[in-house]
Amino acid sequence: MKSIADLEAIRQKTLSKVNLRREHEGVRIVVGMATCGIAAGARPVMNAFIDEVGKRNLLNVVVAQTGCIGMCRYEPIVEVMRPGEEKVTYVNVKPEMAARIVADHVVNGKPVVEYTISEAE
Repeated sequence: MKSIADLEAIRQKTLSKVNLRREHEGVRIVVGMATCGIAAGARPVMNAFIDEVGKRNLLNVVVAQTGCIGMCRYEPIVEVMRPGEEKVTYVNVKPEMAARIVADHVVNGKPVVEYTISEAE
């Protein structure tokens, strides 16, 4: 069993992460994780984005999940939101696409057009 001090340290660490998310004004990567997204493979996609952001130690980037985005036929869907720019929606995302989206769009500000919803339609 953990001591009270250990539990308090865990509590403080968790609260600091929650506060970082709440105050975050950097880049947001949002993965659709409703039933349709999960069935289409969104969980490995989200894990790939988390791994890539962690590997690059990108402190100004938050990977989050959301419910249904409303376009089930395009799942897994990932939205990238950079401050001061329009949201970019990526569709039919595979885990192996995460590295390029993070490198080109999140880090360098150049959306990967061939992965976007405008190219899918």
